[in-house]
Parts: sequence; structure tokens; C-alpha cells
Amino acid sequence: MSGKLVISSAAALLLGISLAAYGQEQLPEGPGKDAVQRVCIGCHQIGRISGSGYTPDGWRNVISMMVNIGAPLTPDEAATVSDYLAKNFPEKPGPAAVVIPGKAKVAVREWSVPTPGSRPHDPLATPDGAVWYSGQMANVLGRLDPKTGQFKEYKLPPNSGPHGIILGPDGKIWYTANFGAYIGKLDPKTGEVVKYPMPDPKAKDPHTLKFDQHGILWFTVQGANMLGRLEPKTGAIKLVASPTPKSLPYGMVINSKGVPFFDEFGSNKIGAIDPATMAIREFPLPDSNARPRRIAITSDDIIWYTDYGRGYLGRLDPKTGAVTEWASPGGPKSLPYGITVLHGVIWYSESGVRPNTLVRFDPKSHAFQTWTIPSGGGVVRNMMPTSDGKGLALACSGVNKVALVSIR
Repeated sequence: MSGKLVISSAAALLLGISLAAYGQEQLPEGPGKDAVQRVCIGCHQIGRISGSGYTPDGWRNVISMMVNIGAPLTPDEAATVSDYLAKNFPEKPGPAAVVIPGKAKVAVREWSVPTPGSRPHDPLATPDGAVWYSGQMANVLGRLDPKTGQFKEYKLPPNSGPHGIILGPDGKIWYTANFGAYIGKLDPKTGEVVKYPMPDPKAKDPHTLKFDQHGILWFTVQGANMLGRLEPKTGAIKLVASPTPKSLPYGMVINSKGVPFFDEFGSNKIGAIDPATMAIREFPLPDSNARPRRIAITSDDIIWYTDYGRGYLGRLDPKTGAVTEWASPGGPKSLPYGITVLHGVIWYSESGVRPNTLVRFDPKSHAFQTWTIPSGGGVVRNMMPTSDGKGLALACSGVNKVALVSIR
């Protein structure tokens, strides 16, 4: 965010910054304009700002993210720039949350993470009751003890940009360094990090990671259009290309037979990887406009996906290729995103409605129930069940919070 600072294209895209032109002469007058011209436009154009916008808190969060990755703004300047942007580029109206009553009862507790602008991306609920998160823009992995409210942050190697996060069979915390082009392993006891660099320079942005039943780590590499396999014992990594160009491999799950499945956010397909050969089979979804963003799997190996592009919840039976879809309660612009399964019930979040919603779908009755997220959510990018099976852990990235959902 300065003439001398170079922000990676991955970071720019993640911050929602467009490279489309929005000339300096078009910026409104007012305190903060000079700083925006000097710092922001020195690195990238801000065309998307005029087309979207944020709440005042949202802009403060965005500017904090910028500062975290090197924007040369003093605290006073950051406050002035945030106020300027909030005044001139406010949040635009969006779809209202649709609340559907039902029998299930939930309680949502949220905690603000310690570093402003962390952008907690993925949550990790561990068996000891803690909630971990990838603080992508603060370059940390964080741990919350919900009983005490205490946080501990683990600083990662520079420019790592942690994204996916998972507990390994070895008790270590594994993560994808989305900006740093490596898979990382953190020892929670010592803070030591082991890096497994991508063997191909094109594989710059590892995304989501999952361990299979044999302890092999599988992962997606979104922008490089690749899938990867890591053998923890040797550190060997093998990469293969997704058959569909620019398909943006995104979320991932492992079925009961050890087969990794992934969704292609850049196309209307779900993919499966042969664990032995790494050959990929694709399952086209019926609508060419479908854009599955995250996936989940039930105990019968049925794949569930959130169709971010069309506002649908989808079900794929890999045995037959049959697809069934349900319109999400918030409508075609609801942007369904993070999804998981708990006791056979589908849970996901609508990130496009205001406030974001938590959605429950019963596969047996096909009934929806929804709740609004107290903080607004600010885009729940991922979620997972707690180890006791009584709730969910959420990362509310746009409001810099993590959350626990208790379910009755």
C-alpha cells in the first residue's frame, strides 16, 4: 500500500481490491484523500471500493489488514483514512437475512481476536476445547481458551498468510501458507515451525488441507489450479493439475475410503482424486453457473456443497453422479460459504446477507432453520464441529472474531 511496498496478487485479491482503474482525480475531497492517494494508490488502484464499500468498523478492519502487511500509516493516519473511506464509500444495501424458525436451539458466543485486522480465516476446534484460527493478515496462528477467554498468538515466518488449518495425527498444528507457498507445521509447545515448500514455483497459494486415514496430507492450490499430496514422514510433495483450466480448486474433504474430494470454485464441478495414482475424476453440476465454494461430507459419503454463485445448497452422490439442489433461504445473492456436518445435519453460513446467517438443513425432512450471527459475521469462510459434538467453531473474518455455537 505504498509506492515502495509490493503486495502479492494473492493478498490483493483476498483484500477485495480490484486492479480496475479508479483514477485519483475521482477521489472525493476531504481529510484522508491525500493519504489514500499517497499510500493506497501507490500500490494498487481502488476501483472496487467505489463499487462495494464497508461499514465504519469494516473499513477500520480493512485498513488494519493493510497495516499488518506493511502499509506505512501511523495510527492517526489510519484512523483518518478509515473515516474518509467510510464517509465516501459506505456499505451498500444488501439482501436482508431471512430468519426461519424451528425446533433447534443455538447460542452463539464470539471473541475478538487480539490483533486488529487479523482476518481469521479458518477455525480449528481441538479435543482440549480450544479454538484455533489462522490469522491470515496478521501472519499468526491463534489459540483461544473459551473457558478463560485467553488468547495466545504464534508468529509465523514472514509473509506466510496462513489459510487452512488442521490438527495433525502427530498433535501438531498444520496450515497452508497461502502467501508463502508452503505447508507449515507448528509445534504448540515450542512455537517451532517446519516448512514444506511447494516444489513447483507456480504453486504459490496452497489453500485447504486434510489428512486421510493413513496420515497423508492432501491439499488444494487454488490459483495454480493444482492438487497436492504430502507425505509427512519424508516431506515429499507431489502436485497434479486440475483437468479443467482455471477451475480454482478450493475446499476439500476425505471420504470413508480415503478418497479426497474437492470443489472447483472456478467451474461447475466437484473433483475426486485417486489416492494411489492421483488421477482426477470430475463430476459436473447441472447448472453451468454453479460455483461450489466449500464442501462437506456425511457418513454415507454424500458430498454437500455451498453454491456461492447461485445461492443454493447442493447434494452430490458420487456413486451415481446425481445432484439435488435447494435454494438457500437468503435467495440468489445470499452467497452461501462455510459448511460442515454435525450428526448428519448440514450447517452452513450465508455470507451475502446482512447480518450473515447460520443455516441448518435436515437432509431427512429437507427443512431449513436459520439464525442471524450477533456480530454480523463479516463473512464466515469456514466452520467445523467441536470435538464433543455439541457445537460448531466459526471464523468471522470480516469482524475479526472467532465464535462457538452451542446447539441443543
